[in-house]
Amino acid sequence: MERMNTDAKGVERTLIIIKPDAMKRHLADKIVHYYEKAGLHVIARKEVHATKEFAGKHYQATDEQEIGMGNKTIASSKESGKYDEMKEKFGTEDPKIIGGKIRGWLINYISSTPVIAMVFEGHDAVAVARKVTGFTDPVRAEKGTVRGDFGEDSIVKANAEFRPVQNLVHASDAEGAKRELHLWFPELK
Repeated sequence: MERMNTDAKGVERTLIIIKPDAMKRHLADKIVHYYEKAGLHVIARKEVHATKEFAGKHYQATDEQEIGMGNKTIASSKESGKYDEMKEKFGTEDPKIIGGKIRGWLINYISSTPVIAMVFEGHDAVAVARKVTGFTDPVRAEKGTVRGDFGEDSIVKANAEFRPVQNLVHASDAEGAKRELHLWFPELK
């Protein structure tokens, strides 16, 4: 697969969004420090209060709707038993309905308060940023990562309360980085 957002010197760009839970706890500067300590540099930063329409573009629906936090696909959710849990919770076997409800939670959450969107640049920026961010579930994230050191929520608790896990930051994956960068920072070339 071709590396996205990479220049001739191997420098890559990625998107980090400091989510509402981190904003409420005033963790932005501490979080930025973790990424900078790992060798990434902020090249663009802005505070945004996303509309639900804009958030819907960020959390795009796919042919195979995601049915669990942490980008769990239908196939992997069936293997892990998460699919059966979601079927029971939502009272349907239709993955599009399940995925649509979870997508709705994400859209409502990211648009609930202002967030900080940042473009980080560096060698292997996507991989470095994802490693620094830590595992999706803050309870299971390693110490030394943003979620492992500052996280207070869990997927189990979030699912029981019918909401997305509050895991401090969004870090683009390799597949979404280019699209997400253009969405949040169309002015960057």
